[in-house]
Amino acid sequence: MWTSKQPQTDLPVRATPPGPGSPVKSNELPPTRLSSPSARDVACLGPNLVIKADISGSEDLQIDGAVEGAIRLENQRLTVGRTAQLKSEILAGEVVIYGKVEGNLRVRERVEIRKDGSVTGDITTARISIEDGAYFKGRIEIDRANRSVTEDVENVAHPVATVAI
Repeated sequence: MWTSKQPQTDLPVRATPPGPGSPVKSNELPPTRLSSPSARDVACLGPNLVIKADISGSEDLQIDGAVEGAIRLENQRLTVGRTAQLKSEILAGEVVIYGKVEGNLRVRERVEIRKDGSVTGDITTARISIEDGAYFKGRIEIDRANRSVTEDVENVAHPVATVAI
């Protein structure tokens, strides 16, 4: 009934990396390096998705669809793909824009607006890069103190009380 002599053919076979000129078999998985920078966890929202809600998370995010609502990725990277259209207030650790963003950005590390990217809104960040051909309309504030995004959000969420004389 339960024999250990039956071969298991459903599981993929992990082989050693092939040498130059070696054929790759279709049932082999390519070797992965977990320590490489490209092994970061990245969540993706595809080009056919339309989201009308707030988004928050603790992993990197790539958006290729349409989003209407706040995006909060405090210490993570947000990539706005070429087909993306965002109407969002964005808080993130790093933002790279290839698509269209309408709304303010508060970014801890850096903002990159690539050649075909478009931003309409104010940007607060430590570093910014705008490529030739990119569109930007708004104000830029360079945050030299490099406060955390959380501190900045807390300051916005709790207005200072005023006293009338």
